[in-house]
Amino acid sequence: MLPPQAMASSKTTLATDPVRQFSVFAENRVGRLYDLTTLFKDHQVHIMAITVLDTTDSAVIRLIVDDREKARELMVKNDFPFTECDVLAVEMLDERPLRDVLAALLEAEINVHYVYSFIKRPEGKSALALNVEDADVAAQALNARGFKVLTQRDISR
Repeated sequence: MLPPQAMASSKTTLATDPVRQFSVFAENRVGRLYDLTTLFKDHQVHIMAITVLDTTDSAVIRLIVDDREKARELMVKNDFPFTECDVLAVEMLDERPLRDVLAALLEAEINVHYVYSFIKRPEGKSALALNVEDADVAAQALNARGFKVLTQRDISR
């Protein structure tokens, strides 16, 4: 278990600078994902992590970017409906610690709703984006196992 000071600072950091995920709702037609990624590229917004959930009529594009304010502004101005939420991002050196990340969450009895990986981070290390039922408890459990839980500052360029 972490000392109380470490838990408090981890919790405070997550609360003040959480990693933000956008869920973009796009009609299921050719080129819509291309349009969104081109819009971001043209305005120097870097996609750090992405996953797409396909449904019959639409797609949900979940993504994490390095400049969330600019991304938000671009999506509003260009008619990309979206929602946003905080997610937990945990740094890993490679794929081997995945089991350890999941074991830490299991031990803390944290339900994992979904997981996807980062494309790239500024330091070149791997990372996972996790949507969990209790991010604060999950962050404490991961920190106790020696994992670095990332903030938005950690993924911004």
